[in-house]
Amino acid sequence: MYRRHTFEERLLIISRLICGESLEAICREGKLDKKMVRQWLLRYEKYGDEGLRGTRSYHYSAVEKLSIVMEVEEKGIPLQEICLRYDLNSTTIQEWLRKYRAGKTLENRKRGRPPKDSMARPKKKEPQTELEKLQAENLRLRAENALLKKVKALVEEQKARALLNGQKPSTN
Repeated sequence: MYRRHTFEERLLIISRLICGESLEAICREGKLDKKMVRQWLLRYEKYGDEGLRGTRSYHYSAVEKLSIVMEVEEKGIPLQEICLRYDLNSTTIQEWLRKYRAGKTLENRKRGRPPKDSMARPKKKEPQTELEKLQAENLRLRAENALLKKVKALVEEQKARALLNGQKPSTN
C-alpha cells in the first residue's frame, strides 16, 4: 500500500540515516521502499530541506521532454541522476519514456474547461461601421417583430379556445 509521507517524517528518516543508522533497518522498521528513501537522501544532499518537500510544479514543453528522454535513451544516463538533475519524479520520466517508445506525442494535454459550443450565443461586439450598425439594428428589429407575431398568434389561439369552450376571453 502506498502512503504519502509528510515533510517531517522524511526529515526524521534522513536525519537518522545521516546519524549512521542503516538504510535496511530504517526501511524494515517503517515498511519503506529502499529506492524511495535513497531518492529522498539524494534530493536532501542536493537541495537541502526543500528537496524533501516534493518536486516543483513546472510544465515542461514537448521539446524539453524530448531532450530529457533522449538523455536516458541515447546517452544512457541513469534515471535517478536525471530525476535529481531536473528535479522530477521518476514516474513522470518513465511515463514520458513509455509515450516516446510507443510513438505517442509528448505534448502537454489541454488543461481547463473545453471551449464553448459553436451554437452558443456569440459575444457582443460593437459594430464598427455605419452599415454594420444598421445591419445589427435590422436583425434586432426582425427578431422583435417575429416575437410579437408569435405572441399575437398565441393570444388569438387562446381567444379561439375560450370561445369554443363557451367562456369569455380574458382582457389581459
